[in-house]
Amino acid sequence: MRHKLAFLLLISFLVSFAVFAELQNVEVGGSIRLRWNYISNNFTDFAGPAPVPATRWGALSVLGRPIGNLLGPGVSSIFDWDNEGSDLSFVEQRTRLHINADFTDQVRAYLELDSYDVWGEDFRSVDYVTGVDTRAKSTEDVEVYQAYVEANEMWGTPLKLRVGRQELAFGSQFLVGPRDFAFFWTGLSFDAVRLTYDAETFTVDAWASKLYESMSDFFEDDLNFYGVYATCKAVENVVFDIYWMLLEDDRPIPNDLAVIPDGDFLSSLLGVGNYDKTMLHTVGFRSAGKFDAFDYDVEVAYQFGEADHIGKLFRVGLIGDDDADFDNWGGKLDVGYTLDFWRQPRVFASFRYFGGEDNRAVSLWEWLNPFYKPEASVSFNRLFSNEISSGFLDLWNDLSNAWWARVGANGALTDSLRAILFVSYYEAVETFERPVWPYIFPWWTKSSDDYLGTDLALFFEYQYSPDLVIEFGWSHLFVGDGLTEGNFVRWNGMLYTGGSDDDGVDYVYAGCKLNF
Repeated sequence: MRHKLAFLLLISFLVSFAVFAELQNVEVGGSIRLRWNYISNNFTDFAGPAPVPATRWGALSVLGRPIGNLLGPGVSSIFDWDNEGSDLSFVEQRTRLHINADFTDQVRAYLELDSYDVWGEDFRSVDYVTGVDTRAKSTEDVEVYQAYVEANEMWGTPLKLRVGRQELAFGSQFLVGPRDFAFFWTGLSFDAVRLTYDAETFTVDAWASKLYESMSDFFEDDLNFYGVYATCKAVENVVFDIYWMLLEDDRPIPNDLAVIPDGDFLSSLLGVGNYDKTMLHTVGFRSAGKFDAFDYDVEVAYQFGEADHIGKLFRVGLIGDDDADFDNWGGKLDVGYTLDFWRQPRVFASFRYFGGEDNRAVSLWEWLNPFYKPEASVSFNRLFSNEISSGFLDLWNDLSNAWWARVGANGALTDSLRAILFVSYYEAVETFERPVWPYIFPWWTKSSDDYLGTDLALFFEYQYSPDLVIEFGWSHLFVGDGLTEGNFVRWNGMLYTGGSDDDGVDYVYAGCKLNF
């Protein structure tokens, strides 16, 4: 497989650099986006250890009730869900500038620069007292977000080749998209080669991208992302998608029992602690369409393959789980109906499922046995999803080991003002068996509640002019016992969410986006 990919990369670069074409047209444009954000009662002020996914113990508790900021060994929470600490507020700005150049022979070059900043930080300023600002400033304010060469209708066929840094977005972006959402919208692009065959009734995309380069042997010790995504458009107003994606993590993992220099004899002798590369395969099917007033979008994905990089994190004593595997389902369902009155509002219902597991409970024998081999907790990996369900629970599109359901309505209130209102309900798939007294009796556990919470949201968009959009909104999270007691539902099921109370959380924002 690597030889074929290497050949594809070589041909791609030869084609992209061997094209001699004349410049015909140049377009310059960009955007400026700003947003003020305010979040209450969510994040902790505790300056303890950074959150780690390698946890096996629960938060310290008193009489069975967890204390979110007093943490047991190996676990921490960035949440508190109480109104005792500070809130979070900031203004963010993303500035983008692009150049699109069209050449003869269907050749195009695209360059996009961007800068993401928070007001008051990382810019040229001075201390008003001394006249000098000694804070460190970033030297990478402006990034090359996209830069690629594209050849269309190659050899008179509907074949397109794009080589370079680029956004990738497929289907409803359930698994792959540019991550332009909520707050902290820094965007996401890939260093990739993408080949697209766009026929009248179907489209096939194939890509190979580099997520990490070790500067080692070719295609070794790297992190790569490959895929094939096919869409059938033969049925009017309906699309059918099938896909395969592979995230290959070939970065070396030290064996657990490599006690002999430059070797792992003991690990091999015991048959434990030997790790291979991670191979995360995702296969899926999607269909979306519209029939008169009814619309739908349904998608099902299954993940399988070796999960050794996750298994290593669950090292308890001397050894970790070198047999960890991906074996989870994920899915979505959206249905909507457009009502035929007033401004034709649309009512909708949605459902998401991200399979997961929590094997963190430990027995007395397992805790005492230094050669106990733990079982890793592997949940559905959201990959590079551009679909966010909640700014509280799904900030980085990382909610997993959970499901949620939603009902709402959206539509135009005036010719320029649009609104969406919805309520969502969240539950954990597998709950955390948290130790009651982790320092003394870690095998004595109590299951956390599976109810994570319910949120209510109301968002507005005002089209001030053809180029300027003003946005504002509010959402409130009713915190459930499953968040207070703590479950592993963030970071693709690897981050603990325990807190010290169940006070409600609010998010308020206002901003604008100008395209030019």
